[in-house]
Amino acid sequence: MTAPDVLSGLDGSVRPTVQLKFVDGDHLFAAWRWEHAPGEPRVDVIDRGTVPLADLAAALPSPLPGETVPAAVARALAGPLLDRPGEQRLAETIARHVFPPFFGDEVNSLLLRGIRPHVRIQPSPSIAQVPWEALRLSEGERLVHAVDVSLLPPATVRNAPGRVVSPWRPDGTVAGVLDPRVPGFDDDSALGSVLGPVPPALAAMAARLGERLVPGGFRRADVDRDVLEPLLAEAGRFLYVGHVTTSAHGLDARLHLSCGTGTSGRADPVGAHRPLTAADIALGHRPDAPRPWRLPNRVALVACESGGDARFAEPSGLVAAMVHCGAEYVTSTRWTLPTDAVLPKPAFASAVAAVDEAQESADPVTGLGAWQRAQADRWDTDGDPAASPILWAAFSTAYAPEAQLHRGP
Repeated sequence: MTAPDVLSGLDGSVRPTVQLKFVDGDHLFAAWRWEHAPGEPRVDVIDRGTVPLADLAAALPSPLPGETVPAAVARALAGPLLDRPGEQRLAETIARHVFPPFFGDEVNSLLLRGIRPHVRIQPSPSIAQVPWEALRLSEGERLVHAVDVSLLPPATVRNAPGRVVSPWRPDGTVAGVLDPRVPGFDDDSALGSVLGPVPPALAAMAARLGERLVPGGFRRADVDRDVLEPLLAEAGRFLYVGHVTTSAHGLDARLHLSCGTGTSGRADPVGAHRPLTAADIALGHRPDAPRPWRLPNRVALVACESGGDARFAEPSGLVAAMVHCGAEYVTSTRWTLPTDAVLPKPAFASAVAAVDEAQESADPVTGLGAWQRAQADRWDTDGDPAASPILWAAFSTAYAPEAQLHRGP
């Protein structure tokens, strides 16, 4: 099939959607298929050495081996993500080398017809932190300008037997865990406050949600796993703003709630606190009666590297746990998030509010993309540091609708 034939067999009422998957080997292998033509996959091989992954890692605020988080953030704030020409060159170079040429031809054939496709990407560990939405395709246009971009959870997760997607309830409650107090950690410590004094943008967000926001309030010290689990089972969506830490494997990725050592779970206590792991969510945190949690349709995890699943050879983590337990949309982050305490211009609180607004919209993928396009336009036009990709390009949304069974005639 040549590029102009990509619409062959597609119902005109359905938007073209492509699944693009990468696999690490001696080279980088890319496979993609259009969802309306599952029997016509394409495959290509990419020379991974041409993709500037070392330059990307050096630009990001995630710690390099042996580096502390504060040192990593300071390095990134002095690097290309806060330098418009340097960031644009990096985004152009990655885009030029990471996308298979024929894949680009197919997408371009749709764009020339005025058709905006949906690109669902499943990265391999080596490219897990590539900011797909921010990649520059041409002067003044990034991928998020041309297409809708989402992350594709592994088929073993999204199509798992027995997985049931929670229904979307637009008027449902919002289980909000907003900058929780972690037992044993002062406000200025490693697991301290990520917000500081409540910013006006987030006070306005909470006021807009009103009684839908449960349990409500910022910096609460009483929202532990036993409080949160039943709230999530009844909620329309989940908004978490706080800390996530990663470990040697994805199922040990950790949310930090107000859980003391008296709570049960798979993680050993850290001082006076027991973290909540992805395994606790996916399998249950009570050893005497383990059962998976029930997650609402939409989840947003505004926390450092909350979307780190793809960095592991077995791509499991908090996003996979949320999808496994019923979430259809999960917004998370690829790298460490600088907060307003260190950014040259305050932007963190506005990002939280934008993510919340996207989750409330009809389609969280397009909602997040609209905010990212606006930020990209500000950055590319005048280099406003509040619109730097160091923050907005960290976010992505995993999309995992109910599995569609393909039965024969």
